Amino acid sequence: QADRMAKMLQVKKARKSGRKEIFKRAEKYVAEYAAKESDELRLKRQAKAHGSFYVPSEAKLAFVIRIRGINGVSPKTRKILQLLRLLQINNGTFVKINKATRNM
Repeated sequence: QADRMAKMLQVKKARKSGRKEIFKRAEKYVAEYAAKESDELRLKRQAKAHGSFYVPSEAKLAFVIRIRGINGVSPKTRKILQLLRLLQINNGTFVKINKATRNM
């Protein structure tokens, strides 16, 4: 019984340290995104002060979902769906945005 209690305390302590680690990681992500947001704002204000424009960076990733069946879909569109591996309705895939995928 004492052995079991010691093991339970050890597991409890490990869980607590694990929760602390997860919380620290989440705090780091929040700080990173807040810094990124303030940096974007700073660059926008700086450009406005110099009389120019700030063009924010575009998304690098997209999630594409197929919402239509095969009926009435043009051959080019059908080929694009094939290339994106969207063979069934309500399937989705992550797509890296580059010049080729932007032109699809």
